[in-house]
Amino acid sequence: MQGRKYKISIVTICFNDLKELKRTCVSVDSQRQKPDEHLIINASTKPDIDDFLRSIKLPEYRHWENIKDEHISASFNEGILRSRGDVIHLLNAGDEYYDESVIERVSSEFEKDEKLMWTHGNYVQYRGGIWVLTGKAFNPEKLYRGISTIGHPTMFVKREMYNKHGLFDKNKRVAMDFDFIVRIAGEAFKYLNYPIAKFYPGGTSSAKQSLGKKEEKESYKKHKGNSLKMELWFLRSGVIDKIMNTKVGDLLFQLKNKNKEIKK
Repeated sequence: MQGRKYKISIVTICFNDLKELKRTCVSVDSQRQKPDEHLIINASTKPDIDDFLRSIKLPEYRHWENIKDEHISASFNEGILRSRGDVIHLLNAGDEYYDESVIERVSSEFEKDEKLMWTHGNYVQYRGGIWVLTGKAFNPEKLYRGISTIGHPTMFVKREMYNKHGLFDKNKRVAMDFDFIVRIAGEAFKYLNYPIAKFYPGGTSSAKQSLGKKEEKESYKKHKGNSLKMELWFLRSGVIDKIMNTKVGDLLFQLKNKNKEIKK
């Protein structure tokens, strides 16, 4: 950790999910280059996580803060404000780094290019009954399509981006990450064509998916204005989402991503 210009902070938010938090901590601790800080934001209504963290010896880089639960945007913001690093990574409880080299590799990108403001990469997700590698380079010209090309837990962002463009919009319940991406789309970024994180299975209801699409459209209109391309794209994606949320959709996903499947 000596000699680096940019300090790395990992922020993990959690809510009554001790098992998932433990998995994430093991992943962080396995990194060849340890973070300068691992801040846990505990918004739990149960004492399990606080009791656990008090009962063990923590690495010098790990500490936690208990906060009142509001919602995910508020927890993200608390983590950003309370963290101390120059580059911040939001790694949710339950998610893992893909391998032990991630922090080392991403950190080197910022060290090599001081003009670099944020990065994103690929991720492994469980969907349609298989583990697949997902991700492609962000294209600012295709913002009207929503967040489909970026998994926010692959994003490492310099603190100055939050200072300049603001924190997460607390009015957003699902698409707070897309709202932030719209604001920083013009800043210098780099796509890292390798896996950053691994997402474990978690249900996404059709209602939540619908709300996310609605919020993405609102954010695009707010920051970029009305767009016929956006309206047509979201009409198309709404139809596709309905199909993909069926057993037929699972089969189609498997066929489409057959070459991207990763054996767990």
